[in-house]
Amino acid sequence: YEVAGVVTQPDKPKGRGGAMSMSPVKEAALKHNLTVLQPQRAREEAFIEELRGYEADVIVVVAFGQLLPAEIIHMPKYGCINVHASLLPKYRGAAPIQWAVIDGCEYSGVTTMQMNEGLDTGDMLLKTEVDIAEDETGESLHDKLAALGSDLLLRTLDAAEKGQLKPEKQQDDESTYAGMLSKEMGRIDWEKSAVEIERMIRGLNSWPSAFSGRQGKTMKFWKASVCPENTDKKPGTIVKVGKNTFMIQTGDGCLEALEVQLEGKKRMDAGSFLRGVHLEEGECLCI
Repeated sequence: YEVAGVVTQPDKPKGRGGAMSMSPVKEAALKHNLTVLQPQRAREEAFIEELRGYEADVIVVVAFGQLLPAEIIHMPKYGCINVHASLLPKYRGAAPIQWAVIDGCEYSGVTTMQMNEGLDTGDMLLKTEVDIAEDETGESLHDKLAALGSDLLLRTLDAAEKGQLKPEKQQDDESTYAGMLSKEMGRIDWEKSAVEIERMIRGLNSWPSAFSGRQGKTMKFWKASVCPENTDKKPGTIVKVGKNTFMIQTGDGCLEALEVQLEGKKRMDAGSFLRGVHLEEGECLCI
């Protein structure tokens, strides 16, 4: 298929120096000498008219981050086809990958969808599934679904061209919503169960990451395991410090820290961390 043009978000300042940084989509497009469009808003009339000038047969949309107006959705012959990282109608919205891990789903997948004016409400075209591993993180599941999604997109375009697609309406009463992530979401509530916290740690890895506090500094948790035993200590209390790990009481069960990162330090396994930081049993990690 001939790619007539690529649309991505405008360049943004990044890092302490505030230097302008282009999106990975733009970087890839420029490597392939493709035309790049970067509207502030997809509803801009000038952008819509520019897009119309390409006379594209189909517009493919992947994690664009803006709702498209009807003029764009119905512009091409085959409309706009969206590649969505969930098995619709489950997990409509901005963060389906992370929420599938946080919620403890056994499997996830990718759906191609004929876009309409709603938020991920269009007719479903093709689907593919993948199991979620016990140690799955938001990042690892993202990479799995990216690979599956590219293959599913090509199959969808081929079927569209041959007139073989059979659009299926979504059952709205079966839908769930995967809201946008924020840094504050990563703050660990030690009153929750160890199972819930461990899933959150994996789901928010690598962004925004799960964190608590220690002596006024942020401590990120990158990897942990669940111990079903409880102690009489309040949630957030360090109940055991070993050579290579430490345990924290939660609202139900204990969480064994396996990989952590203290503010200003590198990410490291718990054993390396404990050789440089002195933790004591009874210490509280509540912020």
